[in-house]
Amino acid sequence: MTIELGKEARKAAVSSIERYFRENMEEPIGNVTADALLHFFIEEIGPCIYNKAVADVQTRMQSRIMELDVEVYEDEFRYWDKRPRKR
Repeated sequence: MTIELGKEARKAAVSSIERYFRENMEEPIGNVTADALLHFFIEEIGPCIYNKAVADVQTRMQSRIMELDVEVYEDEFRYWDKRPRKR
């Protein structure tokens, strides 16, 4: 699966990379270079983050599934308990 950012998210990420370089590095980075760096990180590191997120979701979903029987459990054979007793 290819990891892609939407147009606005990519634009914001490139701007963030440019700002990071301006504030933390000795030389600023240009827009094209920042975009290339972002592409590298998405392709190289993105799958690690994606796979971790999928694993986290699987763990959470398994936890929810394990609780499902408690949340939606219905007592069985309750008909006679609800009816008034005849004398």
